[in-house]
Amino acid sequence: MIIKKIAFALLLGALGTTAQAAEEFQVEDIEVKGLQRVALGAALTHIPFNVGDKLNQFRISQSIKALYKSGHFNDIRVYRDGNRIIYRVRERETISEITFEGNSDLKDEQLTESLDGSNIRVGETLDRTVISGIEMGLEDFYHSVGKYNADVTTTITHLPRNRVNLEFKFTEGDAAAIKQINIIGNEVFTDAQVLDKIELTFDSPWWDFMSQDRYQKQTLQGDMETINSYYLDRGYLRFKVDSTQVSMTPDKQSVYIALNVTEGETYTISEVDFIGDMAGFDKTIRAINPLQVDSLYNGAEVTYTEEVISKFLGRFGYAYPKVTTIPDINDDDHTVKLSISIDPGKRIYVNKVNFSGNNVTADRVLRREMRQMEGAWLSNSLVEHSKARLSRLPYMETVEFETKQISGEEDLVDVDFTVKEQASGSFTAGVGYGDSTNLSLNAGIQQNNFLGTGNRLGFSINTNTYSKSASVSYTDPYFTVDGVSLGGQIFYQAFDAGSANLEDYNNKTYGVGLNWGFPINEYIRLGFGVGFKHNEITSLETYEQIQTFYDLHSDPNNPGTLTPFRNYDVSASISRSTLNRGTFPTAGSQQSLSFKMTTPNTSDVQYFKINLDTKFYFPLTRNQRWTVLTRLQLGYGNGYGDVNGNDQLLPFWENFRAGGSDTLRGFENNTVGPRAVYRFPTQLGGTPNPTGGGACCLGPDHDYIQVSPRSVGGNAIAVGGIELIVPTPFLDESYSNSVRTSFFVDVGNVWDTEFDMADYQDLAPEELAKLDDYSDIGRFRASGGLSIQWLSPMGPMIFNFAKTIKEEEDDDTAFFSFNIGKTF
Repeated sequence: MIIKKIAFALLLGALGTTAQAAEEFQVEDIEVKGLQRVALGAALTHIPFNVGDKLNQFRISQSIKALYKSGHFNDIRVYRDGNRIIYRVRERETISEITFEGNSDLKDEQLTESLDGSNIRVGETLDRTVISGIEMGLEDFYHSVGKYNADVTTTITHLPRNRVNLEFKFTEGDAAAIKQINIIGNEVFTDAQVLDKIELTFDSPWWDFMSQDRYQKQTLQGDMETINSYYLDRGYLRFKVDSTQVSMTPDKQSVYIALNVTEGETYTISEVDFIGDMAGFDKTIRAINPLQVDSLYNGAEVTYTEEVISKFLGRFGYAYPKVTTIPDINDDDHTVKLSISIDPGKRIYVNKVNFSGNNVTADRVLRREMRQMEGAWLSNSLVEHSKARLSRLPYMETVEFETKQISGEEDLVDVDFTVKEQASGSFTAGVGYGDSTNLSLNAGIQQNNFLGTGNRLGFSINTNTYSKSASVSYTDPYFTVDGVSLGGQIFYQAFDAGSANLEDYNNKTYGVGLNWGFPINEYIRLGFGVGFKHNEITSLETYEQIQTFYDLHSDPNNPGTLTPFRNYDVSASISRSTLNRGTFPTAGSQQSLSFKMTTPNTSDVQYFKINLDTKFYFPLTRNQRWTVLTRLQLGYGNGYGDVNGNDQLLPFWENFRAGGSDTLRGFENNTVGPRAVYRFPTQLGGTPNPTGGGACCLGPDHDYIQVSPRSVGGNAIAVGGIELIVPTPFLDESYSNSVRTSFFVDVGNVWDTEFDMADYQDLAPEELAKLDDYSDIGRFRASGGLSIQWLSPMGPMIFNFAKTIKEEEDDDTAFFSFNIGKTF
């Protein structure tokens, strides 16, 4: 139909000038019939003449072309009634709805975007001429991914008021399997060596689910680049893939691939020269050049050299340098001279630094993390460092930036940061279940970005079977513009050790603390603090490890009670962090070394504690979705000075403890480490002795030992672990910043280094054997399992599924723990 209309228009235009004069007439009226959606005025604007003009066949044919070009009409007919011109038109249908059926490789959003580029969208007129082209384009896509039996058909359903529905039906089928890949012309490297480097495979075992044995055109092109790079990196400068043949079986279910290659010879570098403008950094650029004369040509090293020089110039405002390597190949002696051409371009300056996406966080909070200043030259290293600092903020999920050229200014750009915030506040509640503690609950509120200021406010009230506590804390990370932080805390806790898998005692504590932080550089901070703590110990059941401490501090008027302790402490710490993110990091490391001690003379107990915590993240893949995490915690504490000639000891309530989600998953809270040891004399009944006793005791060598199943902690701890962070199954990559899945192994223990086995050598061997835990300082506990962490709309959730690997018979194990919180 379209061809007939065009032919009719051309025929009218071909009548020539001979008939033009005879056919001319003066138009008295113009009429357009068949209009529905298009207004008469709109149609007349496309007709290139008016009433009163003189017409001929040529001008009428031009009007037909103009009306078709408007895109509103499928059919146009022209009639002449005397001096009246009548256009009878049929409008194009309006698209009412577009649906897709059977598509899985292409998402609806992708198809809609593709159709939109061809002006096929709801509410627009339908141009039927582009439908077949769209169908062919979609089928070409499926052919490129190996689905040669794919078919795309379009169904047009007519509706009232000149409307239509479009339905695209897809029959995708399976991608053609690769039956064989042949490399033809290779002599230096075997087929197996070359094929091992590429992504496409064939003859894969059934259990290898990761193998790519389905043909895809893009993957093959990428594999050809990989093979080319493989040879170039080994000096084969003249290597090339001469041709590629992809043969399909008649049923279109399988393909055979053949690559014809020419390897050539290896080439060595005869000279490295620099040409162009090195912006005054001649010596430095020559010094950082890794290419060496007489070494084998390496394509990857050449590319790396170009990147190193570009990044170096980018640090000093040359944001768009052009660094290219020009090879001068000598085929006679198989050498190559490399000339590195450098054009630094203009030095670029930053006009403005802009932020978007920070709906809660104040602009100044983000701006204080900037290392790229406005008005200074653009430095790629400073911009990247600014991005890293923003990413480490605990209330940022993602951070991206873009440099935009200022219109009309060749040397000015804006740096636009786009951030995505995550919930900075949380209401947390913990739920756990263990062999002996049964159900435990806790709750707390934490706001890491209070009112968008970046300050941290915490208020928690925790109640469970062994502890009731409340605390309020506040920290301003930028108390001064130089990044000096100031924070404080007030706290209260009533602790029932017997309900926490520890030996019985009650401890009421309240105190206050202040801390300051000072940045040394971008990665290292120093911290200092002072504090006061008041402890009241009651209901204490003495055992061997604390007997000396009890004798020094017991209340003679109240057995089982210690005198209240008022201690003043000072602390110092140094920390270093190169983590790429504040939440769910995937690269970098974090270390912290802290020291705390109570002040002499003013404190009732003199002691110190040292802690070392370190974490390292090692990405295994370029996108960092597979990462190995290693962590280590070491701690030691003890007393210093003396009381009435007796050495001070670390208070037992300050002991290190292990077990639970923070240290050793798979073990219940506070269950790992030394047990309480009780020593009882053996008594014999008989005639009352002169002092009035009714029984007689045997000597110390007849004492017997009883070891409690409860842990008491110790003054030394070593806990470590390794985790493999993996992509969460069945979740899109976009969730990687809010869901983390990992497989872990935790190892560690707690020891009491002040426990002296020599004090018990007079015991009988069977009693001495009960102290086996103290005879092997190198003994460790271990567990392994699966951990899933989710920053959900309801709050942070942690699921741990753990099984102890190495345990003692009396260890308490917790195979599952779950925590949930409410973010805001």
